[in-house]
Formats: sequence, C-alpha cells, structure tokens
Amino acid sequence: MYLGLGEIQGDRADLLIQQAIALCETVVKPLPDQATAVVLSVAGRAYVNPQQVSYETIGPMSVQRPSGSGGLYLTKADKAALKSLAGRGGAFTVDPTPDTADPSPTWPIDDTYGPGLAYEPGWGWV
Repeated sequence: MYLGLGEIQGDRADLLIQQAIALCETVVKPLPDQATAVVLSVAGRAYVNPQQVSYETIGPMSVQRPSGSGGLYLTKADKAALKSLAGRGGAFTVDPTPDTADPSPTWPIDDTYGPGLAYEPGWGWV
C-alpha cells in the first residue's frame, strides 16, 4: 500500500522491513512506535531501487535519480527524525548556578557613589 504498487513480493518486502528496522535501531533502540514512517521510507527506497540505478533510458523516456537513491540506508533526515521521535536531539539549557548561590553582591559596595547623590546629565553622580 505504501508504494502504491499493484503487486508486492511479500517475502522480499518483509526482509527489507526487517533490515530497515535493524538499521534504524543503530540510531535509536528501542524504536519508538511512531518510527514506522521512517522504517517504511528506508524499506521503500530499497524496494523500488535495489540496484541503486541513478540514470535509466528506456526508448524515448529517461529517468535520473539522485546519487545514492537506492539500497538500504538512512538519510540525515531519517536519523534526525528517529532521534526526535525518541526525544533526543533538541535544544536545551544548562544552568550552572548552584542552588545555594546567594544573590547578594560579593564586591565592596561604594556608598559614596550612585543613588543618594545628585545626578547631573552629562556629568553623572556628583
């Protein structure tokens, strides 16, 4: 159904799906339930172009496929999708401040400068 072909070789399709699952598990193990789209994409590429044909001419028709468009492999997008589905690969923030940190200043406070004095624009605190 995924490939839209009238006839599918069941044993071959099952083998490619098993191999696609094994390949996807090299990135994320165990595979999330939503990884079926990536598995089908990987197996589908190998099913329709097992010999990695990149250019084909039959009579007046010619077809050119991108390099490496056949066989069983994971693209960068496949790997990113698997990591995202597993909850990995996103941005995060690390706060290095310890819980016991005191927000009060640790430098000497100059009471002779700043608020409490007269502020003159262009001159500052005087």
